Amino acid sequence: MVKMKALIFVFLLGIQGAAAVTHSLKYFYTGSSQVPNFPEFVVVGMVDDVQIDYYDSNTQKAEPRQDWIAKNTDQQYWERETEGFKGTQQSFKANIEILKPRFNQTGGVHIVQWMYGCEWDEETGEVNGYRQDGYDGEDFISFDLKTETWVAAKQQAVITKMKWDRDRAFITQRKNYLTQICPEWLKKYVNYGRSSLMRTDVPSVSLLQKSSSSLVTCHATGFYPNRAEMVWKKDGVEFHEGVNKGEILTNNDGTFQMSVDLDVSSVKPEDWHRYRCVFQLSGVNEDIVTRLDKSVLKTNEGPSAFPIPAVVGGVFGGLVGIMVILGLATLVYKKCLMKGNNGFKPAISKYFKYQSLYFYSYLISFIFSLLLLHLRILISFEKFDRNHCFSLKYHFHFIFRFRHFIFIIWWFRHFIFIIWWFRHFIFII
Repeated sequence: MVKMKALIFVFLLGIQGAAAVTHSLKYFYTGSSQVPNFPEFVVVGMVDDVQIDYYDSNTQKAEPRQDWIAKNTDQQYWERETEGFKGTQQSFKANIEILKPRFNQTGGVHIVQWMYGCEWDEETGEVNGYRQDGYDGEDFISFDLKTETWVAAKQQAVITKMKWDRDRAFITQRKNYLTQICPEWLKKYVNYGRSSLMRTDVPSVSLLQKSSSSLVTCHATGFYPNRAEMVWKKDGVEFHEGVNKGEILTNNDGTFQMSVDLDVSSVKPEDWHRYRCVFQLSGVNEDIVTRLDKSVLKTNEGPSAFPIPAVVGGVFGGLVGIMVILGLATLVYKKCLMKGNNGFKPAISKYFKYQSLYFYSYLISFIFSLLLLHLRILISFEKFDRNHCFSLKYHFHFIFRFRHFIFIIWWFRHFIFIIWWFRHFIFII
């Protein structure tokens, strides 16, 4: 029996899924009490794990979640859905109050869930249905379609089982819905969204490694549907020793990502060519095979991870260019000032003539040394990320880390010194 735990918020993530030969229609009902910032009643419908509609007690309105559902349904359809959900909402409130005494509970946070639906095999035409109820994140009772009886998962559910088993009309109604009505609607929904549900998106696959002593991660992202498999193979044979497989996660655009780690600490460099990362996607005949190769490995180490000479040289060149521009601007301003004073040039001591040059040289050395200090700190803590190295937010994140604070205070005195010299610079202008 599938556990109800963690289902409460799954549907809120907008999880997208895959279309296969076997299609599914599922509904999740959740009633809750005293859950802060969460509706008391929520309903989500999903076709092939793609959310198609939504209702909650706050909006009091059923709404489509896919364009292809909205285009193929009218206003009357959503009004009927809304009225049906409103009626069920009231029964959920009563169910919570009924169950609390059975579990010797009074107040507090409590949750009642229903999960029901059907599956349809498009090739064979076979259909199957299910209904499961949960309370406070655990199985409570379920319906066995084959025996047409209810199965109690908790001692507190035996009373409900005995009551529902005696109600033959209720059982007949459930069976008719799960084997007739539900599959009919499932077929309609699949036809409505076939172009979207049946698509396949091939991922991009990369090999990642944080450091030479870290695991090598084979990462695939951007694939659809979510029926995918990723394994490591050695000499063409799948193996599991030193392999850590991750879960399939949802991207913001509705596609998916997954990864599988390989421990290469015991793999000799000359044996790397024997290893392959193999990605398999449902509906795609050809596998995506990536050879374990240092040349294609994306890592935070090595010269390819962060172009320090190029960055330092570029910044230094930029600073020199800025100083040259400021110097030319100062020269032009002086000439304009002399012209406005009929050519009169104020007398300035030799001491002050060299202040602007000193100011510029000190400013350049201060900024350049501060940049080198920042890079040195990043290197010492192995914090380089080649994907964010040109992001100001990335570098400010490290500048304001506590362990850098003492360095910043030390360099702040140079900044104050520059400000002090700046007043002489203004005087010269």
